[in-house]
Amino acid sequence: MEVLALIISIIALIIAISAYFKVGGRADLRKQTEALTNIGETIVKATDSLRDKTADVLDRMEAAVRGVDEKKEAPKAEKKKETVTGKRGPKTAKKQ
Repeated sequence: MEVLALIISIIALIIAISAYFKVGGRADLRKQTEALTNIGETIVKATDSLRDKTADVLDRMEAAVRGVDEKKEAPKAEKKKETVTGKRGPKTAKKQ
């Protein structure tokens, strides 16, 4: 009985190997791998492009919200005094 099971499993293995090579074998796997690699590279390029476009749109939105003048101003080097009004009246405070 065991010999018959061994013979049947060997025959099934031979049929499976021949079917694998008929449908393309390793060459087909290589083609599929190359196709998936190309798709992955395309997705990476599209993602980078989309990221750049999103950053540009956000920059334009920031300029629209804050105003174009503030974006072009140099950083403030001096601390300015501003008047703070409260319950006790106006006070002069240093801005940090």
